[in-house]
Amino acid sequence: MVAVNAGRLGQAQRLLATARERTMDPALLARIDATAAYVAADTQDPDVALRLLDRALNEEQLRGQHRGVLLCQRALILRRTGNAISALDAFGQAIELLAEAPLDLAKAQLNRGTVHLDRGDPQSAASDFESAAANYNLTGDAIARAKAEHNLGYARFLAGDLVGALRAMEQAHVVLEPVSPVVKATCEQDRAEVLLAAGLVSEGVRLLHRAAADYGRRRMRQRQAEAELALAINVQPFDARVALTAARSARRRFRALSSDVWRARAEAQVVAAEVSLGGTAPRLVATADAVAEELSGLGLPWRVRSAELDAIRVLARRADLDGAAVRLGAPMGTAAPLALRIDDCDVRAEVDVARGRPTRALEHLRTGLTALHSWQSSFGSLDLQTGVAGHGVRLAARGLALAVESRRPEVLFEWSERARMLASRVQPVRAPEDEQIVADLTELRGMVAEGGQRDPAREAELRQRVRERAWQHRGSGEVADPVTLDALRPALDGEALVAYVVAADRVVALVATSDDVTRLDLGGRAQVDALLGGLLPDLDMAAAELPEAMAGFVRAELAGRLAGIAATLVEPLLAAVGERAVVLTPSGVLAGVPWTLLPGFTGRPVTVAQSATSWLARRTTPLRSATAGLVAGPRVARAEDEVTAAAKEWDGARLLTGEVATAGAVSELASTVDVLHVAAHGRHSSENAMFSGLQLADGPWFGYDIDQLRQVPDVVLLSACEVGRSTVRWGDELIGMTTAWLHAGARRVIASAAAVNDRAAYDVLVTVHQQLVAGVDPAVALAAAVPAVSADTAPVPLVCFG
Repeated sequence: MVAVNAGRLGQAQRLLATARERTMDPALLARIDATAAYVAADTQDPDVALRLLDRALNEEQLRGQHRGVLLCQRALILRRTGNAISALDAFGQAIELLAEAPLDLAKAQLNRGTVHLDRGDPQSAASDFESAAANYNLTGDAIARAKAEHNLGYARFLAGDLVGALRAMEQAHVVLEPVSPVVKATCEQDRAEVLLAAGLVSEGVRLLHRAAADYGRRRMRQRQAEAELALAINVQPFDARVALTAARSARRRFRALSSDVWRARAEAQVVAAEVSLGGTAPRLVATADAVAEELSGLGLPWRVRSAELDAIRVLARRADLDGAAVRLGAPMGTAAPLALRIDDCDVRAEVDVARGRPTRALEHLRTGLTALHSWQSSFGSLDLQTGVAGHGVRLAARGLALAVESRRPEVLFEWSERARMLASRVQPVRAPEDEQIVADLTELRGMVAEGGQRDPAREAELRQRVRERAWQHRGSGEVADPVTLDALRPALDGEALVAYVVAADRVVALVATSDDVTRLDLGGRAQVDALLGGLLPDLDMAAAELPEAMAGFVRAELAGRLAGIAATLVEPLLAAVGERAVVLTPSGVLAGVPWTLLPGFTGRPVTVAQSATSWLARRTTPLRSATAGLVAGPRVARAEDEVTAAAKEWDGARLLTGEVATAGAVSELASTVDVLHVAAHGRHSSENAMFSGLQLADGPWFGYDIDQLRQVPDVVLLSACEVGRSTVRWGDELIGMTTAWLHAGARRVIASAAAVNDRAAYDVLVTVHQQLVAGVDPAVALAAAVPAVSADTAPVPLVCFG
């Protein structure tokens, strides 16, 4: 058993053969045969394992508990062959015989739970895993109990509870990791599936590849193939090509093992990946039908339905619309897994589009996104809310495309709200202070600070722990319905709302005022991409301290580029906007645009909102602006001058500079003031945007630090490079320091996606503070302070978000 758990299966086989020669005890022989069958299932044809067990079960002397042990092992092998119904029957017989043997009973419950998982029944699985953990606790087997608790976490994952899954897996991981490389690989495989569900594709793929390789090195071919199949299934929504490669590899291994049911499951995943990549070949329908028939008698209804949906999608693409419609049947109920319900809605929409019924197609897409949004709202973490949005990318893209084609302003506006920045419509819940997160951030800060003792392995461990502990914050479960155009327009008092929609091939804008609604086609997507390409480096260069002649040339070039962007994105709107202030809801690809520098918007109050829904919900609440706190980070020219000059505009402003401007001091200050101004070096982390930070005296102040504040300011000014930048996740979900502040409850954030010239920032932000003290709205104050870009003027690409 030690050799099996360590993955040394050849050694295990030799020891088992020797053991069998040394005993005639029926009970011991039963256990030897059970273990030998387990090894045979991993190294040979599963039928060999089943023959071993059937031979042992035919022994007349075998009774009670000993028979239960072999039945349990037989059930486990049947599960490995994919025969779920027979496996459940054998487990049921075994559990009846093992009632007085808590250790063997726990093993049976643990393994029966995995069959329930295979069948897509996480509730029954969780019940078995909880019972197994209780029985292992009676026997004092801490390792086996941890395995049951880990599996309980996996059941919660399949039920959609990523938070509960990670919590259970984290607790079990401490016990299980040292046991053996095989156990570690199993834990990593399951954890990787959770990470993929959370949208962390590269990390999840890496862990699954590593688990498969670990099994392969130990010649555990069945497990290696299962890991490859898990990769194919879980990466499918994000990267169908990776899924196709993994599914084909798994199919090849299952064929070599004569594992027909698992081969059929891998075959189904090959078809799914090919269909996701646009496949239309008739063979895909035939293969999907054959796989569905093969799996239909094995108690795997959700896998059968998934194969049927792939066949329907291909029929629709081949214009066999009657055939597709006949197969659709009734929509899936809430008992089905979320991913399957989303796929069902998308297939129905694709069929209705092909039949020329776009209104019905949009209804299906709404249903799918509503289900996804309900799940997303169960998470309190901004990182997790934006990460899981990847599961709805196909629905959102299809909905936006239909809305753009509809030519109906109310439909275009609805989908500009529905299909992006869901996190802005989730009712936020303040995270409770977590002492472990605070301690981990403090340790990490010390490592990455200038002069800190770097330890890459420890840094990675801390980052992972902070992220996953932050994920465990529960959400409100409340999602605001998207505001309608009719409800929005009467609330536009002197403002124009501009919704930019960037579809696959074109860019459209909708301008809404209290008087009118105007739709404008702004040209092809490729043209906009070309205009924006290289914009941020150009802004960074223009902000640098350059020789006068070079600076003039660089700034003139930038002014020309900005004029070109404005000619496409701003000038066509100006007649509809008039003299009004502007509220923008841009698509993710426009996240780095310095709107305040674009001709037509320069000198005009511009607020970049996450969504019209979130903007409208809070616009009538007065801004708090009675108290101010200002911070200067290290090694920033004129930072102390800037915050000192700005502080003079306020009565009783609190100032942190030099060595006292530490993360702890800034957190305390931020929790007690209405207006916070930080002048510091900033860095946007594209790997994990919540680890973007502002450089303070003792190291970076991270996005995760914001979640730990008791209260947040209403207005935040970040005089720092890059921290207005956002990572675009899965379509139009954005995450970065700015969104972290807004998610935490800040009302306005003034920040830049690019470098900011220190002297120019000084002039602009001191002027902004003069206006804020007088009660002027931050967008209005910024508009009055930011000059147009010219050969003689350094750009100040500060934007007001809120």
